Amino acid sequence: MPPGSSRQFTIRVPATSANIGPGFDVVGLSLSLYLTLSVTVAPPDEQPYTLPTITHSGEGADEVPLDAYKNLTTRVALYVLRCHNIRSFPSGLKIHCNNEIPFGRGLGSSGAAVIAGVLLGSELGQLSLSTERLLDFALMVERHPDNVTAALVGGFVGSYLKELDREATEAASVPLSEVLPEYPPDAGEEWGLHPPQPPLGIGHYIRFGWAEEIKAVAIIPQFELSTAKARQVLPEQYSRKDLVFNLQRLAVLTTALGQSPPDPGLIYEAMKDRVHQPYRKALIPGLPEVTSSITPSTHPGLLGICLSGAGPTILALATSGFESIAEDARAIFKEKSVEIEWKLLEVVGGSSVSQA
Repeated sequence: MPPGSSRQFTIRVPATSANIGPGFDVVGLSLSLYLTLSVTVAPPDEQPYTLPTITHSGEGADEVPLDAYKNLTTRVALYVLRCHNIRSFPSGLKIHCNNEIPFGRGLGSSGAAVIAGVLLGSELGQLSLSTERLLDFALMVERHPDNVTAALVGGFVGSYLKELDREATEAASVPLSEVLPEYPPDAGEEWGLHPPQPPLGIGHYIRFGWAEEIKAVAIIPQFELSTAKARQVLPEQYSRKDLVFNLQRLAVLTTALGQSPPDPGLIYEAMKDRVHQPYRKALIPGLPEVTSSITPSTHPGLLGICLSGAGPTILALATSGFESIAEDARAIFKEKSVEIEWKLLEVVGGSSVSQA
């Protein structure tokens, strides 16, 4: 950066859908809604230090904290910086966030914010972190790898957290309050300077094939459902029969969605689940009716249908008939007094950083 000039860059992170039927906490898709950060780093000068200025537009504009020590993305960025002995944000930093990803709908809004923060920290510190190392930092904040991995690398992705490794197990047990502490109003310059370092290589992933003709219809009920609440209804133990049911279908699904032309007879059954969707139906009025009545035989072009992440969004994978699928789902939800929006989305590549 020439003396006296500012540096500008843009970070773009896609939405995600996790689970995709039987792949609970295992697989994820990146989808064509984005969290975009437009960042300006002021030139160094002799002026007094100023905290970052954050502005926000789009989804969640009235909810997102604009204080850099409360905003999730900037807190993650500061965590990355401090793990590299950079104690503060650059002076005069300006960040504008434009968000297309609905909050609390099962489309990975928090995972996108975490990945944006990791990329922001790496770029502000000019750290040139590898994809694998970026994922390590993300997994210290978000302990389930499916959403953050899909948001980072893109496409249809399977992932796991190497919890049996001693260092990884210790890292996973570090309270989130130590990784991303709540900054008190009287926090001094020395407060929170030494956060826990992530171990190397705690997250692992693979990208599966994806048939280009498959689109995703996101059917989005107009109410929020927190992931924490959706997890509370899940049992602590499962029967062998139910686990085998899911494993059989996941083994087929990860290959079937990459084959062209896609086979609806194969995929529809392979997207069924007995691990999380049956327990969450009480939280989402209309879920059982939509997933059972919208089928490849009633809606040509449909391949499969499932809950997106923790919900309440329902994801229908299809090659045609998108509007018919969405509008019939709307009618079912309306009978339950639930309004929806729907979006036709592409499966896309991962996050990017571009210099202005």
